[in-house]
Amino acid sequence: SLLNFHQQTLLNQLREITGTTDVQLLQQALQVSNGDLAEAVAFLTEKNAKVPKQDETTYYQTSQVASDRYISVGSQADTNVIDLTGDDKDDLQRAIALSLEESSRAFRETGITDEEQAISRVLEASIAENKASLKRTHTEVWRDSPNPHDRKRIDSCPVGLKNVGNTCWFSAVIQSLFNLLEFQRLVLNYSPPARVHDLPRNQKEHRNLPFMQELRHLFSLMVGSKRKYVDPSRAVDILKDAFKSSESQQQDVSEFTHKLLDWLEDAFQMKAEEDREGEKPKNPMVELFYGRFLAVGVLEGKKFENTEMFGQYPLQVNGFKDLHECLEAAMIEGEIESLHSAENSARSGQEHWFTELPPVLTFELSRFEFNQALGRPEKIHNKLEFPSMLYMDRYMDRNRDITRIKREEIRRLKEHLTLLQQRLERYLSYGSGPKRFPLADVLQYAMEFASSKPVCTSPVEDIDSSVPPGGTAGQPLPPPRAETVCIRAEPSWYGCCGSVSAQQRVPIHKPFTQSRLPPDLPMHPAPRHITEEELRVLEGCLHRWRNEVENDTRDLQGSITRIHRTIELMYSDKSMMQVPYRLHAVLVHEGQANAGHYWAYIYDPHQRCWMKYNDISVTKSSWEELVRDSFGGYRNASAYCLMYINDKKPFLIEEEFDKETGQILSGMDKLPPDLKQYVKEDNELFDKEVVEWNTLQAHKAQQEKLALATAAAAALAASSTSTTSSSPQPMSIESSPPDNTVPQQDPEYMEQPSPTNDSKHLQEDTERAISRAAEEQDERSPEAVLNAAIKLEYARLLRFAKEDTPPENDYRLQHIIVYLIQNQAPKKILERTLLTQFADRNLAFDERCKSIMNVARAKLDLIRPEEVNMDEYEMWHQDYRNFRETTVFMMTGFELFQKTNYVEALMYLIYSYQYNKELLSKGLYRGHDEEPLGHYRRECLLKLNEQAAAMFESGEEPEVTTGLGIMNELVVPCIPLLLVHDAERDLLAVEDMRNRWCSYLGQEMESKLQEKLTDFLPKLLDCSTEIKSFHDPPKLPSYSTLELCERFSRIMAALGRVPVEGR
Repeated sequence: SLLNFHQQTLLNQLREITGTTDVQLLQQALQVSNGDLAEAVAFLTEKNAKVPKQDETTYYQTSQVASDRYISVGSQADTNVIDLTGDDKDDLQRAIALSLEESSRAFRETGITDEEQAISRVLEASIAENKASLKRTHTEVWRDSPNPHDRKRIDSCPVGLKNVGNTCWFSAVIQSLFNLLEFQRLVLNYSPPARVHDLPRNQKEHRNLPFMQELRHLFSLMVGSKRKYVDPSRAVDILKDAFKSSESQQQDVSEFTHKLLDWLEDAFQMKAEEDREGEKPKNPMVELFYGRFLAVGVLEGKKFENTEMFGQYPLQVNGFKDLHECLEAAMIEGEIESLHSAENSARSGQEHWFTELPPVLTFELSRFEFNQALGRPEKIHNKLEFPSMLYMDRYMDRNRDITRIKREEIRRLKEHLTLLQQRLERYLSYGSGPKRFPLADVLQYAMEFASSKPVCTSPVEDIDSSVPPGGTAGQPLPPPRAETVCIRAEPSWYGCCGSVSAQQRVPIHKPFTQSRLPPDLPMHPAPRHITEEELRVLEGCLHRWRNEVENDTRDLQGSITRIHRTIELMYSDKSMMQVPYRLHAVLVHEGQANAGHYWAYIYDPHQRCWMKYNDISVTKSSWEELVRDSFGGYRNASAYCLMYINDKKPFLIEEEFDKETGQILSGMDKLPPDLKQYVKEDNELFDKEVVEWNTLQAHKAQQEKLALATAAAAALAASSTSTTSSSPQPMSIESSPPDNTVPQQDPEYMEQPSPTNDSKHLQEDTERAISRAAEEQDERSPEAVLNAAIKLEYARLLRFAKEDTPPENDYRLQHIIVYLIQNQAPKKILERTLLTQFADRNLAFDERCKSIMNVARAKLDLIRPEEVNMDEYEMWHQDYRNFRETTVFMMTGFELFQKTNYVEALMYLIYSYQYNKELLSKGLYRGHDEEPLGHYRRECLLKLNEQAAAMFESGEEPEVTTGLGIMNELVVPCIPLLLVHDAERDLLAVEDMRNRWCSYLGQEMESKLQEKLTDFLPKLLDCSTEIKSFHDPPKLPSYSTLELCERFSRIMAALGRVPVEGR
């Protein structure tokens, strides 16, 4: 009836606005206010309002909807709760009243339904509430990498979606729907009605059709784009306009999904009505996502049955351990005994039975509830398990009778189970006082006490003050009787009768006169006197009783286990496993009620694995990771929406086949002509961007080479004009090439601009090799001496390469040959590097060295291009330059960390870790040990987080701003670096940092601090592994090889003195 429909609409609106889920309380509020929604809101949000006693005769009856529109079961009350206790309450109430007055006229003029208007009012209320308390501002959007190669799609990997500002909710839902291939086909092949070219008839058409076109464009890019991720801004902007929300408002997943499906339904409905030929139009969105259930109930003794349609099915989480428990509770409301009896009853209740399930079955898990005391929503972190395969047979109307029988059997079993658990509890928690123990243990303790060795000393007598310190009073007891069992030793507080001889007295510990406990003191309380007959009878009784108790306990535990198993298998017969639904997608929320991040796990049936869709990042995952992030109870992350698909309808996820060739359609072949052209144009733009980038980089490289050549020419000119008495130039490992080429210099380990002790030392090594070779060679020709000198130098460096050295002594820093040997560089690379060393012009200060240098240079000239790959040669030398640079970054970071200068240390540690990881990806000895680098990077972030949190806790404005600045500028951008490799210690560190800040949500603080915290938390909780563009790397000082080695040794030795647990 229309009256019931209006009542239901008001109830849904009231539930959404206030967060109250008690139907009877909502009805009472409407009765008190005479249907005035604003007054009902005031009634429910009054701070001192008490929950009225529930009237059993008052029950909300789900009514038949008279129109063609259909409703979604329940509402978003628990997921979109609004605090109306702030200063803006009066304004909000006036806005609600005004909105209600205009609702009828708005629908006639615009075609927007009451449901849409209700959602809009909730969002307007949310905006008003945000002005008074919690506010969210635009999350900092992560910049795209300027290098298009970093944004290039690899093979056929799934395409991600860019987060354009608090839009992770959009990405999670869209990816879940896109991976339903039937839905994907419907969207891609959608063609707007022919009359769309005319002016739209109402606001709905004006909005839905452009959105549908943008969704087609987005899906086509997700199919055929060459980009790693695409920008959904156009579709998002249309949605945000419809939500009438600021860009910073982070939308709720279920709310957005409702709106999205509603728009899609309208768009397809327009098309269906145009295409129909005298028969009722079929809407594919309705057939895909909507089902029907039968509401069977009793209202004040009168039975009723109503058939209703539903989309997303809401389920309460609180108080349930798994999905089936949630469903069972959702399917039964109120007192249902009267449903199964012929007698009229004043009680009310209803059951839901599914008559038709949709191919795509979506459950909303209500993980938010409104805390009336605190006046704000709170997230429910309880654990809730759900299966990968869900059998819905027990909830189907056709199985109503058998399900009721099984439910009754389960109810009876649970009653029996409760009785058994109560009995078991009496065995496991025995006693009448506050402390209770297992009865079997109590009997065991009693047997141990009775069997302990009898003692004869009272705890207060036989204290002989005449005994000197360290002495004893009396002699130790003789060995105990064979019948006496001594279980354990504790202080004796009970003595035996005084008739026992003095020779049997136990020495007493005198705490003020003795320095230690006598070793022969009995340590267990024992009876003062017990005969052998008493002990035998008592031991027999206690042993028999203990066995009886243990047997009873085992029997109870076995019965409980069997009942649990029987309940678990109640629906496992084949007749109740005919409606299988396989888990397709899980939408996850991490954070608190007013801040957080969404991502999705989606099953890929072709690869048979789970994929994690986290904005631009799409990675392979596992069921174990899904369980960890989705079940809840472990972290702040938990499933928020579950999407199941009918396992007997494979068309939902099957690829489309070409009708002529029979081949699977993939990539661009899936797209209709207009979308092919759209994607082609976008790919051409991206290709152009790649070409422009490559051209720019080639131009930069050419300029760098030119600059190096100019600098080298200037250095050579200066060298040629210097006097012969001047100091020689520093020795270079890789000196100038032959005269017909341009020398390439590197300030790290090649020719230095001025002489240093280090260069002299290296030069002396080379000269020493030449001298030794000249002495050992009979033939003194320059070529023979050169060959011998190279062999001697190589042998010396080979010993260094093979030597097992402590961490502070790394020979790779002393010479490139050591680095090349340890990394198994090709022999030709080694030979050319050594030749280049002996061809250094700095050796030409005497005739012998000059002649050897000339021979070496001549040999270099004779090396043909096919003998030594110069690109490979340059690659090895570039790796060595990168290794030295990484070392300087690492040393500087370690040194600053030791000085507690964490802000400056962080960038050095971040860059050294990243550069080192790139090196290690090529080989084990290309870089440094990753463990200490990872440790100090992690510790530096934790220290900065600690400092920032302490500043925030101070509450002082300059301190708070500085602390949040540290987090936003340093810590938050680095979190993806810890998440990307999924290392356990890094994940725990991130969890610790997030938990520290999330803990502030439940604390009282000034509104300004609360506002800043709410603005900051979404950035901290963003789980995206997209690496943000950092500032340029810090500038590094120039070190000679000797200075580098000495500094490295000093810093690493200092780290080695730190205890292991401190590193």
